[in-house]
Amino acid sequence: MKSDIHPDYHFIKVVMTDGSEYTTRSTYGKEGDTLQLDIDPRTHPAWTGGTQQLMDRGGRVSRFKSKFGALLKG
Repeated sequence: MKSDIHPDYHFIKVVMTDGSEYTTRSTYGKEGDTLQLDIDPRTHPAWTGGTQQLMDRGGRVSRFKSKFGALLKG
């Protein structure tokens, strides 16, 4: 096996948006660094079930709905 090709895998501290923190192993930064999260599973709409708005750029969503709208309704 080749030497010196694998990244350094070490412990870092991850701080969630609500201030809670935990320690994990990562290749991010150096040993003991802190990773501040802007979005985490407690606040992200994909995990919390929040509402999402679709941006209709160039009528793509409208064209999709007109083409496949009957399939979406069941």
